[in-house]
Amino acid sequence: MVDLETIYQAHERIRGTVVETPFAYAPRLSEQCGAEIYLKKENLQVTGAFKIRGAYNKIATLSDAERQCGVIAASAGNHAQGVAMAAQIFGIKALIVMPESTPLTKINGVRYYGAEVILAGSNYDEAYAYASTYGNENGMVFVHPFTDTAVMAGQGTIALEMIESMNDLDAVVIPVGGGGLISGMASAFKALSPKTEVIGVSALGAPAMKESFDAKKAIDSTSVRTIADGIAVRDTSEITLGHIIECVDRIVSVDDEEIANAILFLLERQKLVVEGAGAVGVAALLHDKLSDLKGKKIGIVLSGGNMDVTLLSIIIEKGLIKSGRKMKLTVTLVDKPGALMKLTEMLQGLNANIVHIDYDRTSTTLAYGDANVTIHLDTKGEDHQSQIRALLKEHRYLSSEEH
Repeated sequence: MVDLETIYQAHERIRGTVVETPFAYAPRLSEQCGAEIYLKKENLQVTGAFKIRGAYNKIATLSDAERQCGVIAASAGNHAQGVAMAAQIFGIKALIVMPESTPLTKINGVRYYGAEVILAGSNYDEAYAYASTYGNENGMVFVHPFTDTAVMAGQGTIALEMIESMNDLDAVVIPVGGGGLISGMASAFKALSPKTEVIGVSALGAPAMKESFDAKKAIDSTSVRTIADGIAVRDTSEITLGHIIECVDRIVSVDDEEIANAILFLLERQKLVVEGAGAVGVAALLHDKLSDLKGKKIGIVLSGGNMDVTLLSIIIEKGLIKSGRKMKLTVTLVDKPGALMKLTEMLQGLNANIVHIDYDRTSTTLAYGDANVTIHLDTKGEDHQSQIRALLKEHRYLSSEEH
């Protein structure tokens, strides 16, 4: 376990710099899942994620001589912003190595705090290898995102705030990537609220920590692929694995589709922007990975909100299609004046809002004299879409639907 006293000391160091984020009841989510659910909203943290806690605590514990050497870190984004902000506060140089696929919003977030950014590697582990070598060659202090006691203690301060606010939680649900967050938090919960079940949630596309936890030995993945880039860690740290085996009760996984559904649910129902890594706990509850917690009092950590807006727009669009609020049809028409108008008038009669039309008469699959019309519609749910399909069938339109 991470020593409880070091977590208390970290809490004193970060006080006044790090936001004590809300830990609040989530009525819509509680109703949906049949439990009493509270959200720890680290997406509202000063850097948009919890990582500033550990990064600031680590830099605060360095000597003046160490700080003058500058700090270097490898990160997919949130740890990077935490290190960059902490370095700015202490007035020291920071260099951040980020994977080449890092969303622009996270790169810009790091640069905002005055840190230099180098893009290297296709994932966190490759960026880490580059940063480790660079730091050694240039005498910089490496700030690891999870295998560092000061960093883990900083992350554990979230648990102190949750327990101080509510000391009778039946379970706490925490995202798992490299394991720094859950190591610090689980240590605090086991020391101060041992009856609280500590549950980790990983992404199915980044399975290393869950497989290692289940096997009780370190198992690395060959590759990672998930929209939860904040927990897309390929290799298992034996240091954090040891804490997790000792303090965590179980780990479950969620896939990208489930994560996307949770992001959309939080946006639409809870009015919260939460990135993929931050949404995995909610995804686990929404998709019955923790069905035994029904009726229980549960705390969920929303670890970050630095969402790539391009990905968010795709998630929203797909979500609208899946929920029956958008529809995309391709209809074959005889290519003559008035044919398209007749079709649009039919759709208007059913109050289907046309938002986009594409017209194609040159496809090699079409008979001469025909045209394909692709129509994007705003609809009012599955029943409304069924009416549209029935009307097209009644008037003998050949159509196909895209999902």
